[in-house]
Amino acid sequence: MANKCEFRELPDLSLARNRTQSFSFNYDGVTYPESLVRYLKGKTYFIHTYGCQANYRDEEVMAGMFENMGMKRASEVGLADVVVLNTCAVRENAEQKVFGMIGELKKYKITDNSRLFCVCGCMVQQEHIIKLITEKYRHIDLIFGTHNITKLPQMLDEVVRKRIRLVDVESAPKEIDENLPSKRLSSFKAFINISYGCDKFCTYCIVPYTRGKERSRLMKDILAEAQELKDLGYQEVTLLGQNVNAYGKDLKDGSTFAKLLEEVAKIGIPRVRFLTSHPWDFTQEIVDVIAKYDNIMKYIHLPVQSGSSEILRLMGRRYDAKKYLELVDMIRAKIPDVALSTDIIVGFPNETYEQFLETVELCKKVQYDSAFTFIYSPRNGTPAAKIKDNVSNKDKLLRFRELVKALEEIIIPKSNAMVGQTYKVLVEGTSEKNAEMLSGYTEKNKLVHFKGDKNLIGKIVNVKILESHTYSLIGELVNE
Repeated sequence: MANKCEFRELPDLSLARNRTQSFSFNYDGVTYPESLVRYLKGKTYFIHTYGCQANYRDEEVMAGMFENMGMKRASEVGLADVVVLNTCAVRENAEQKVFGMIGELKKYKITDNSRLFCVCGCMVQQEHIIKLITEKYRHIDLIFGTHNITKLPQMLDEVVRKRIRLVDVESAPKEIDENLPSKRLSSFKAFINISYGCDKFCTYCIVPYTRGKERSRLMKDILAEAQELKDLGYQEVTLLGQNVNAYGKDLKDGSTFAKLLEEVAKIGIPRVRFLTSHPWDFTQEIVDVIAKYDNIMKYIHLPVQSGSSEILRLMGRRYDAKKYLELVDMIRAKIPDVALSTDIIVGFPNETYEQFLETVELCKKVQYDSAFTFIYSPRNGTPAAKIKDNVSNKDKLLRFRELVKALEEIIIPKSNAMVGQTYKVLVEGTSEKNAEMLSGYTEKNKLVHFKGDKNLIGKIVNVKILESHTYSLIGELVNE
């Protein structure tokens, strides 16, 4: 492709902050330019996705578009005619991995200039990232954002016909698109978007800027998708949103997450999960629905981020440590055997060691079953990134290690207690480390490896636990 770059639209953080803009529902689906279909038919595509489950759901939609244009998925990036890097902006480490991959693509362009390379997702919703890519990585043909994925065929068509590089990144969402194509990554477990965006604006988080305002799909559309998956034999669905608990607030039609969760459970899919919950919006009604239905997994991911009320205030989290612990007590009172996981950020700007110890103490009180721990990563454009930080990287790393050790002291006894017990496991495939073993997850999201025939993949089976390895378990199939 030629090197001329056309800038259609660039992201604007001031527009991305705006929560007064309206949006509409679009049921027209995706259209495909005939010239592009002719050009791409029989060619291959490869999508490399970074980050959260919402990004993987976006990958499925893009894959559906490519398949509808007669393309096939390539087994590796070097064999693909079209490559899409679907990016994440939550942490600096993820961005560095993307830039490493972008650099790797250049050698393929040198050997075959007809290949099309695209970068999309949350990273490119930031203007400084676009400036860097367009100036330093001139082999990238198309850059597009999170709000105009459904226009991918039209953008690619322009790139091919005009022989240009194109940047088209909308700052704010205009529509919720329905009737989208999907090439699901699994034939037995699926993600269902129930809402997009976030209105919380935690001071460290870039997501409200990259994903836009909180907007909910209509309940009828979500339930139709869930029913379709049930009819196709899916064993598990996960309801997705940046903050699922806030579902329906913007619709102003009486829809709530508790009502939606109950209606999805009634469809009868064997396993129903949801991600992610913000403690601020977690209600007793939601807890009651989880407790009521056996097919809603008794596993809740409840990000706390910090155990210090002062740090939580600086983070803009809208609750303090006391309120969070009261929520945990409310959940456990109704669901005593619930499994709880969390996200924790270590080293928020100017966090004292005493404030860090409050986080360790909260973990001991909650007794988490698992946790995702991170060292604070400043995100350009967020309020926290402007704070002058007096905590060294060395101290942050030491605290991180101390937290992981404290969490393991909580998690190891819980895992050990599972030895000798039998659990239902949804078999997801072979183990990454041992192809002779199958792997899957219990209802409470514990990873289990065991020997068995590959025809069990996609089925729910009983597995007796033989060994505990902290973050995973070894078991044996129980013949039924």
